Amino acid sequence: MNKFIVAITIVFSVLSTSCITNKDVVYLQDKGTVTDNALLLKELAKPYRVQINDILSIDIKSTDSELAKLVEIFQPTEKGSAGGQEGLYYSGFTVDLHGNIKFPILGDINVLGFTTDEIVEKVRQSLLKNYLKDISQIFVTVKLAGLRYTVSGEVNGTGVLTLYQDRVNIIEALANAGDIKDTGDRTDVMVIRQYPQGQKIHHIDLTDMAAMQSPYYYIQPNDMILVKPLKRKALGAGQTATQTFTTIASIFSVIVSTYFLARNL
Repeated sequence: MNKFIVAITIVFSVLSTSCITNKDVVYLQDKGTVTDNALLLKELAKPYRVQINDILSIDIKSTDSELAKLVEIFQPTEKGSAGGQEGLYYSGFTVDLHGNIKFPILGDINVLGFTTDEIVEKVRQSLLKNYLKDISQIFVTVKLAGLRYTVSGEVNGTGVLTLYQDRVNIIEALANAGDIKDTGDRTDVMVIRQYPQGQKIHHIDLTDMAAMQSPYYYIQPNDMILVKPLKRKALGAGQTATQTFTTIASIFSVIVSTYFLARNL
């Protein structure tokens, strides 16, 4: 009988700790890791530097009517009526394996490792030097053709997604994918990021306010965000206290029935 009671106690203890609590699902909790709240307002997102396979949208305009027609020569020709990401694929400038974009008339321009502001100045100076006068009023705009990233694991919507914003933090990116499931581990979200020398895996705890100070809080193009399941999910006892209690009651009922049935045999 004592062994029976011990077994029930162990099962009850394991299952009672398996339900998912608020601490598992609430983002950016105050865990005492940030002593100065003012630091949370500090901008930690560094300017993004262009990588291979990025697609750039480059627009050139002039206030000078005589230069307007000349400027049109440097604009890419759109293929078809495709819109969205498909349209940008055709009309944008893809960074090749050598870090170059093929620009009309100007030829190859190396943009690997440059920020969009630096590329603006590079294109502008090339135009002024080779085709236009220093006094020419030209305006160059360079943007990433959408921030493309991948989400997989314990989220409500996995896949390759694109947001048309200059900056996106990881919580916004996950929300765009339907957010992390209750069974997802928010304390150890993996971000696989591309670098010129290869890929690196980084970890970020989204339940801690300190995540806002992480260099991986703001995602970059081609990031892969992977969310692992909580260990509690493997136990299969239930996500909430009610589900866990129901599971415990069911198991307890089976154990008691089996015990008394065995005694009567």
